[in-house]
Amino acid sequence: MKKDYLFFLLTAAGLGTAPAAQAQSFTKANQYLSVGASLSAFNYFGDLTPRVSFASVRMAAVRPGFGFHVTQRLTPYVSVRGALSFGRITGSDQQAAGKEAAYRYYRNLNFTSNIQELSVVGIFDLVPNHSQAVNRMPIVPYVFGGIAGFHFNPKGTVDGGTVPAGLKPDAQVELQPLRTEGRYYHRAQLAIPFGAGVRLKVAKNMDVGVELGWRKTFTDYLDDVSTTYVSVARLSTPAARYFGNGITRTDQNTPEQMDVPGALRGNSGGKDWYITTGISVNYILNKNIKTNKSR
Repeated sequence: MKKDYLFFLLTAAGLGTAPAAQAQSFTKANQYLSVGASLSAFNYFGDLTPRVSFASVRMAAVRPGFGFHVTQRLTPYVSVRGALSFGRITGSDQQAAGKEAAYRYYRNLNFTSNIQELSVVGIFDLVPNHSQAVNRMPIVPYVFGGIAGFHFNPKGTVDGGTVPAGLKPDAQVELQPLRTEGRYYHRAQLAIPFGAGVRLKVAKNMDVGVELGWRKTFTDYLDDVSTTYVSVARLSTPAARYFGNGITRTDQNTPEQMDVPGALRGNSGGKDWYITTGISVNYILNKNIKTNKSR
């Protein structure tokens, strides 16, 4: 009985000290650097999605993107990643809402914007790696979060409504300088990137990953739409008067007070988001990857 009790105590002590021993065995030699590239699909949530809802996605509005990143492993669980990404987002009342959604149909707004993003995020692996790179886990799910700076530049396409002289159908015009709602906003903004993914080891020095990430922004003008219509007198150029007012469809069924000053043009109750879904390839640069001495 005493032997069984002693064996139990020794086993418990061994289990209790195992994580500490593993943590102590993780040294600078276990830290490694990787570089990689990604292909992504970009989408956005805002006033020109089918519904002004975070869950509203129009697959036809998905646009491609790509990026480059550098990742440094710091601990068995934690890595830090810096990334430079490029993509495009788009939205359209005409394509997202038919005549059954009268307000959206007659509002008739649209935009396309390129996104350039520089981000730094912390990555927390749900499966730890206490070993050197060559002995890393074959499948690793993870979550991430951090900070990003991005630049956007919404452009509108001349399509429908009352087109003034000097604007050609299908021409694209930068919207921010027009102040279509009488307001100025910065095209360089901050965002909070967060999400989850999974990494697969496909070679001793290469991983392939799949990742879904959200960007919580602090602007409601990714699509150049946020508040109310303004007086035409405050729109100083033909392009401003068109995108701020004249693009609205007009016929006998146009809702009353559709685009008068003070009428709702957008929903300022929430900020815009964009989302990325991507596949990445990561190449490990650590010199110890070639000399695995464990046998």
